[in-house]
Amino acid sequence: MIKPLLLAAAALALTTGPALAQQDLSRPDSSFQSKDNPGNWQTTIARTDRGHLIGDPKADTKLVEFISYTCPHCADFAARGEPALELVLLMPGKISLEVRPVIRNALDLTVTLLAQCGDPSAFKGRHQALMLSQSDWLGKARTAPESQRTAWLRGDKAGRMNAASALGLTMMLVNRGQSQSELDACVMNDAAAKQLLDNGRADFDELGVNSTPSFALDGKLLNEVHSWEDLYPVLSAKFSPAPG
Repeated sequence: MIKPLLLAAAALALTTGPALAQQDLSRPDSSFQSKDNPGNWQTTIARTDRGHLIGDPKADTKLVEFISYTCPHCADFAARGEPALELVLLMPGKISLEVRPVIRNALDLTVTLLAQCGDPSAFKGRHQALMLSQSDWLGKARTAPESQRTAWLRGDKAGRMNAASALGLTMMLVNRGQSQSELDACVMNDAAAKQLLDNGRADFDELGVNSTPSFALDGKLLNEVHSWEDLYPVLSAKFSPAPG
């Protein structure tokens, strides 16, 4: 039964904070683990025209998460909402989740190019690594010399490369096993950078996405839903069993 599992996962995330929630949610013997319908769909990841799709591509319910890597509320959702979604809805194939980036500034562009870089199957790891360390590298960005921040905000190749190096973003992914030459090539890819900006404009034109995080459920943008606290009751209602 989906609702009690989602409620339990949500309650854990809301009351214990990101670190403990992640630790408990990953326990093999966790009481939140779905015993009647185990699955492995959370490992199925594919690149899409505007992001990455996680889960069963034929799932009846399709959720799109619009995020910015420099948005603290998005980092909060990545820490608390995504683990609960994965455990209860993605794994058994009840839902698919497409993560689409929204570019709010030039630093966003640099981080997104890194998140999108490389094997699609490793996207979730890159995404989580960059999101969950956001307070660290964004803190460095805020205290960087003004001349350096000005260079970053140009958003050109040189500025993106400088930001990726100075904030330790490239090295973070290199330490996870990715090639520095591959990462550098992604950061310098002007065509990919332009495509990210075009994708964001398309999502705004088609769905009205103008803030992060935002969510679309089965092709429709959810109004005034911008957090795990907002999204949880929507999903809970959708997956509640019909009255007997």
